[in-house]
Amino acid sequence: MAGIPVAQVRKGQVVKIDGQAFKVLDHHLNTPGNKGGIVTFKLKNVETGANISKRYNSNSNIETLWASKRTCQYLYEEGNGWVFMDNETFEQFTLDKDLVGEVMPYIPYNAEVQVLYVEEKPVDIELSASVVLEVTEAEPAIRGDTATNVTKRVVCETGLEVKAPQHINVGDKIQVDTRSGDFLGRYKGD
Repeated sequence: MAGIPVAQVRKGQVVKIDGQAFKVLDHHLNTPGNKGGIVTFKLKNVETGANISKRYNSNSNIETLWASKRTCQYLYEEGNGWVFMDNETFEQFTLDKDLVGEVMPYIPYNAEVQVLYVEEKPVDIELSASVVLEVTEAEPAIRGDTATNVTKRVVCETGLEVKAPQHINVGDKIQVDTRSGDFLGRYKGD
């Protein structure tokens, strides 16, 4: 694949550095005074899951890789990974814990997710900004505690622990921010 200027690379793209594929998690262009700009990237290695930081002059080029997203279904945990099924081809594949371990607490069984494929190989999961999870454990509300912003620990169906308001109980469905893990509100659908 051809290289493009580093200033044109965007979050979510996949680039090739030293023969390895990296997903761009974030980027920042810094133009100090009369000097040329410097682009700093936060990258995730799609083979190992390791996060690194790299800096380039803004006039440098970087090789990009072809990537696509497909809808897949999370089936079950197995060994050192999680098994998914491609909804179009019905092929099953495993994503390693090192690659997607930090996002799995936001994905309940049988949920549909967007999987990032790099050159036809599944490598990462793209989460939406928030997810709906069912509460399976909740501390009892403290009677008479009417102070504002009083929270308690609740555990969701995936094992994710969230600080939620006192009125949230077992069986409630809540919305959780996938970027921070914060409680967003009670889910009012179905």
